[in-house]
Amino acid sequence: MHTNGDRNVQSVSLTIPAEARWLALCRLVLSGLCQLGPVDDDIVGDLKLAVTEACSNSVRHAYVGNGGGRISLRYELGGGEVAVEVADAGQGFDFAQPLPELGPQPDEDLREDEMGLAIIYALVDDVDIGAGPEGRGTRIRFAKRLDQAGV
Repeated sequence: MHTNGDRNVQSVSLTIPAEARWLALCRLVLSGLCQLGPVDDDIVGDLKLAVTEACSNSVRHAYVGNGGGRISLRYELGGGEVAVEVADAGQGFDFAQPLPELGPQPDEDLREDEMGLAIIYALVDDVDIGAGPEGRGTRIRFAKRLDQAGV
């Protein structure tokens, strides 16, 4: 864990194989970091689901047919929020195509991969999606603001 003295942000980085069996570890690391907050249980629950959806998208779509891929996560607590970045160097998707309009209530006509993004958008306050490491793959960063003072 690292502490950035300028912003008083605590962070943890994790790299896992792109396999579903590692998703529980991603949630456990998030829970451990949030205990330093303290962060409200409802916020932790929302973030766990968002982490699961983001990592599941990488597991299902990033390395189709290639195997052996990796997912990198960075968790940050501080500055009044909990933020998570999930990145892979897999196939990514066409960023020239606009993302579907994702509001607080997911549309029933969304594809499976779009549904995961819709869930993330519904659970957190800020989302940023772009290319992954070295311009390959996908990177999604999302954050949930905290209401507690001093976190």
